[in-house]
Amino acid sequence: MQKNIYIIIILFIFAIVLSCGDKEKQTIESGASDVNTDDRIQVTQEQFDQNSMSLGQIKESEFPIMVTTSGMIDVPPENRAVVSATMGGYIKTTPLLIGDTVRKGQLLVTIENPEFVAMQQEYMEINGQLGYLKAEFDRQQTMVAENISSKKSFLKAESDYKSAVAKYNGLRKQLSMLNIVTEQVENGIISSVASIYAPIDGSITEVNVTRGTFVSPSFSIMEIINNDHIHLELSVFEKDIMKVKKGQEVEFRIPEASTEIYKAEVHLVGTSIDENRTIKVHAHLENEEANNFLTGMFVEANIIIDSSTQMALPTAAIGVIDDQSYVLLLDEVKDNNYYFKQVPVKIQGSYQNMTALDKTTIFKQGTQLLTKGAFSLIGE
Repeated sequence: MQKNIYIIIILFIFAIVLSCGDKEKQTIESGASDVNTDDRIQVTQEQFDQNSMSLGQIKESEFPIMVTTSGMIDVPPENRAVVSATMGGYIKTTPLLIGDTVRKGQLLVTIENPEFVAMQQEYMEINGQLGYLKAEFDRQQTMVAENISSKKSFLKAESDYKSAVAKYNGLRKQLSMLNIVTEQVENGIISSVASIYAPIDGSITEVNVTRGTFVSPSFSIMEIINNDHIHLELSVFEKDIMKVKKGQEVEFRIPEASTEIYKAEVHLVGTSIDENRTIKVHAHLENEEANNFLTGMFVEANIIIDSSTQMALPTAAIGVIDDQSYVLLLDEVKDNNYYFKQVPVKIQGSYQNMTALDKTTIFKQGTQLLTKGAFSLIGE
């Protein structure tokens, strides 16, 4: 019996000890819970200064209303030339390569064809006959006037002479188009080679022949483009075209070459819709000489059609976690420490390092926010 009483006493004491331990543990956990209730982000003055952080307030800012489009760098039609032959023939010389710069009137290629010889021979023959036919025409004209010769003889002389003149002028023009000097032909210098010269200043962008290639009049031998004046050729969708007007500002970039934003201005708006339901918009660059743009470059552009005033923050003040945007609102400054609250916000868009806030996002007047250095703290 005494042994049982002794066991009961020991168990009772053990239960008391366990109970005290649980209470102590609960007290510690309760204290830890009290400490961790502050979910604010703390930044010391030293951290604030070392990371060049700064505070600011929400302020009004101008944001453009834009039409987004795309297009390419292009040149006017008069600055682009396709070089072809007036008459067919075989390429004899082609000294130029793609990228070569040429001046107007510079020799590009020479073409050889036996028909050129026949044409010059015919020109020489008709040129030699003109003197005789002119003299016969004048003689018959005088004889008809004096009733010495018949009208029929006069008309035949007149017809022969005028036909010869027409043929002479036609051959002379053809030889001129082949760049064969007719004065040399008249002096007996006949060539089987015709030369083709550059019609404009520019750079060669295509060469489609080699030595010995036969070319017809419809064949494109090479292409020359003059980049002295370039412009934007944009394609605007039908739904947006009524908003686009001459004189509006255009901001564009070349995504494959640079992240820089360039300026242009709407110069012409097309008046017809193509098969893709877009309208061509022609824009002149603000400073085309300062940049080395090339014809055919793809561009992404925004046409600024209006502007609106929005409440905004510097873009650096906003951090994004799982598609949700946040800012750090200054809650308290105490003992050289800054305490921030991470607050969700809705944004509408960004422009020139400023981000517009949705109208549903409202803060008290004078609210301070971390405008620089927030990105590294949000989500920690």
